[in-house]
Amino acid sequence: MSQTTVSIEDSRWFINDAVTYPGTRLEGLLMNSRMVQATFDDLNPATRSRWDGPDGVWDAEANTDRFIAQLPTYRAHGLLAVTTNFQGGSPEGYSRDQPWENNAFGSDGTLRDDYAARMGRVIDACDALGMVVILGLFYFGQDERLNDEAAVIRAVDQVADWLTRRGDGNVVVEIANECDLDGRYGPERAARGEPTTWYEHEIIRAERAGELIGWFRERTSGGFLVSTSQCGGSVLHPDIAAAQPDLLLLHGNDTRGPDAIRAMIAASREVPGYAGQPIVINEDDHFNFDQPDNHLLAAVESGVSWGFFDYRMAGEGHAQGYQSVPTDWGMSSERKRGFFGTLKRAAEAAS
Repeated sequence: MSQTTVSIEDSRWFINDAVTYPGTRLEGLLMNSRMVQATFDDLNPATRSRWDGPDGVWDAEANTDRFIAQLPTYRAHGLLAVTTNFQGGSPEGYSRDQPWENNAFGSDGTLRDDYAARMGRVIDACDALGMVVILGLFYFGQDERLNDEAAVIRAVDQVADWLTRRGDGNVVVEIANECDLDGRYGPERAARGEPTTWYEHEIIRAERAGELIGWFRERTSGGFLVSTSQCGGSVLHPDIAAAQPDLLLLHGNDTRGPDAIRAMIAASREVPGYAGQPIVINEDDHFNFDQPDNHLLAAVESGVSWGFFDYRMAGEGHAQGYQSVPTDWGMSSERKRGFFGTLKRAAEAAS
């Protein structure tokens, strides 16, 4: 059974019944980092060798070991949550086409034992440190590996039952990463004659978000906080608002500066159906941590939790980017040190 529990009271985050970051400007927030490659593997033999690195051929278990070994350091710098996903995230940072298979589910939605075991190790390690896991189920580019809608629902059932059996108290569920991709970017892609579909299964998309949120709640008897996330810069989708998620998961990618973050947050709070849930940005690829104003500070100023999305950019070596594979899980770049330094100072400073 879990020794760490996460809860929400009056739109503020609590861990083991104590408000987070007490007495600081971060009080009541859930500062986080996107670490979806902590359980990465590639079942496609044609692409698996892409992930070989300085330590040799790709080894999924060793990668998870290295991530877990770094968790105490992250926690010491004030990090309280990590985002993971049963279908991962692009190991290239951003990828429309994804020939690799990083996927915890069989084609019928059955949860694979080896992937579940790695995810369980991550959850347990976070639990021991008093940390939260924002656990995603689906990622575009991999969801089509599920046969049909019935397989999607089976995957939700499998994860719900697995979490219930484990008795995890430190898990927040994110049904899908950026479920509004089709609506957000489809029209402009159509105008260019490009494919407009990201999520192949309609039940995962924003317009039907309430179905899987509700399904998961019913399957777990409401035992877990649950939501689904939106694209960078997206204002709260009305159908997600209607689903009454326990929290809002917004992204800061594809926004244009701190004021755009403030505007996205303010507009989301005005959407009919918004009921005062805490807002968590659990993916943002904007940094500028040395500047007096940046995305992180804009979110915190607005009473919103912020999440670091660190991926390898053009010309950078393998040590850059937690999103990139093979991943160096240390604080091996100025970008990483900038985030964790800023977080540590904020977590230790009186408000």
